[in-house]
Amino acid sequence: MQPRTRLDAATKEFDPPFAIVDLDAFDGNADDLVRRAGGRPIRVASKSVRVRALLERVLDRPGYAGVMCYSLAEALWLSSVDLSEDLLVAYPTVDRAALRALAADGVARRRVTIVVDSTDHLDLVRAALGEDHPEIRVCLELDVSWRPLPGLHVGPRRSPVHTARQARALAEAITRRPGFRLVGVMAYEGQVAGLGDQPPGKPLRGAVLRWMQKHSVAELVERRSAAVHAVRQVAELEFVNGGGTGSLEVTGADPSVTELAAGSGLVGPTLFDGYRGFRPRPAVLFALPVVRRPARGVATLFAGGYIASGTATPDRQPTPYLPAGLKLLPLEGAGEVQTPVAGKTADALRLGDRVWMRHAKAGEAAERFTHYHLVRGDAVERTVPTYRGEGRSFG
Repeated sequence: MQPRTRLDAATKEFDPPFAIVDLDAFDGNADDLVRRAGGRPIRVASKSVRVRALLERVLDRPGYAGVMCYSLAEALWLSSVDLSEDLLVAYPTVDRAALRALAADGVARRRVTIVVDSTDHLDLVRAALGEDHPEIRVCLELDVSWRPLPGLHVGPRRSPVHTARQARALAEAITRRPGFRLVGVMAYEGQVAGLGDQPPGKPLRGAVLRWMQKHSVAELVERRSAAVHAVRQVAELEFVNGGGTGSLEVTGADPSVTELAAGSGLVGPTLFDGYRGFRPRPAVLFALPVVRRPARGVATLFAGGYIASGTATPDRQPTPYLPAGLKLLPLEGAGEVQTPVAGKTADALRLGDRVWMRHAKAGEAAERFTHYHLVRGDAVERTVPTYRGEGRSFG
């Protein structure tokens, strides 16, 4: 059975727009991430999933351990439903109410680790909780951007802690503060993990990216190892986290890293189509209905303007997937209430037909839908709520 026919048959009782998870693709992607990790445990990045049932599904598989959360409030909720015993909040928090809730919850304090990259974060926690607050688990974030020349920064703008000396100084400051316990180091190399080295139709850009990533990785292995060694002289670490879907092999080869992180590779969004070494299968799709036929070769879909965060560039728009041969109109794109598509298969579409779309990023589609239908073969196994469907929004 053709993929479009199969998906249409499985969801024939539902009126679009709606979203599905192809479980064969999702589980296959999960297996492939474990293969690429080469024996290192993978911490699941919840931001790329945002569906509790899918997080549970992944954590039940061999090779996965712990969750990388994107909000302290999210981590507290996941702890309250006993999703995991190991919840790392990978972005600094200034949420005083959530910090007070963490301090008041002994179980959550045992499970949740917050990230810090300066003593200002420690000061903020103390101001929120008082001088004699209970012990809070913290993870030091190391900046692993590439800085080949003075003033040139390649990679995400994250931590100000760049050198081994700076890492040790912050580690010493943390260990001197009562009420804090340093348990981990995180170092996310976004210039490798999040940038495809073979962008479609851009061979020159791909060559530049591969050159940059090769030199960045060579510098990073030496500097991260030195920084981790310096921190270990100050504190006994439980974990050193690194990498992402796009860099599992290279990060896993770094002896200083004890665990990897991944999430987007489970879902297979379009931004991860541009890697030479791997290609996740599209697992999360959403269906939009045809509501107009304004001209020959054009069909107009209802809704669809689910634009991904990041740079305001065309690659952040959703992409028509099935039937093949459709594309967005460059002067209209994907809109809030309508999305025209054009191409050789547009004339075969009739009012009420479905066009299956892919989102540019992995988790953000879950912010648009209250439920995902989990499809196996040509049937829906079950329907599960997204974070939004459970009344949770942390972004």
